[in-house]
Amino acid sequence: MPVPELVEQAREGKARAVARLISLVEDESSDLREVMAALTPHTGRAHVVGVTGAPGVGKSTSTSALVTELRSAGRRVAVLAIDPSSPFSGGALLGDRVRMGDHATDPDVFIRSMASRGHLGGLSWATPQALRVLDAAGFDVVVVETVGVGQSEVEIAGTADTTVVLLAPGMGDGIQAAKAGILEVGDLYVINKADRDGAQQVKRDLRSMLRLAERTDDAWDPPVLATVATTGEGVAEVVTRLDEHRAWARESGALERRRERRARDEIEAIALTAMRRRWGAVDGDRLDDLARRVASRGLDPYAAADALMETS
Repeated sequence: MPVPELVEQAREGKARAVARLISLVEDESSDLREVMAALTPHTGRAHVVGVTGAPGVGKSTSTSALVTELRSAGRRVAVLAIDPSSPFSGGALLGDRVRMGDHATDPDVFIRSMASRGHLGGLSWATPQALRVLDAAGFDVVVVETVGVGQSEVEIAGTADTTVVLLAPGMGDGIQAAKAGILEVGDLYVINKADRDGAQQVKRDLRSMLRLAERTDDAWDPPVLATVATTGEGVAEVVTRLDEHRAWARESGALERRRERRARDEIEAIALTAMRRRWGAVDGDRLDDLARRVASRGLDPYAAADALMETS
């Protein structure tokens, strides 16, 4: 199907066209430049919500409960679930998304798994472009659920408009949370499995740690909420606070600044990928020669990098 027709069908909300465009993104299709050029004028409307947290806190269950609540408010929702990659095929390891099966027949919910393919930040390298597809397709909210990879997972803060950090009782104390870097990335903190022993203690510890964080007077004050995702308890308040954060971010200019940083990172990633390909295609022998000289201590790596840049 020609790219203009595929883009038009995606903008009309046709799931098959949306899925095809995301496949083009993942496959690094030669049509990708044309696709992005066609989609970009129709983006900027969706609220991108990142859901992150350590393995076992209930990210998929919480995401499903969040989708249910958003749909009850009449919003169209897309879920981009970044899964660990198979070391053999490179494909998503947990792509069945069993816990989101309740939404499989809803035409206003689109769920897609993407493989992280070894990317260390909890996201796939193609995530920003996939988000652009879903934004242009007219979804009101796009939820990005990340791989649970601990300290590297803070990358989601640069990708989402609002970042939700999930914790759960028994998953480590407040000091561990601070060490993991989550106190710098969260816009909302949600204690899931709040019906378990220790939930209130986790909530108190987290609030105490957040009070110690340095914030300006006009900065957003991240709320600490409690949910039981399996029953939906507390999820409505999470949606309310998501809307409050987006309104604050728009009024304060934080949303525009965050999206500009996101665009900057995406441009840099595309440029670096193009440079690596050019080195491999044109200067592969030159790079191998420089590598041998560095390994044999005949050249330092900075001088080698300068030499490579000069010949590119």
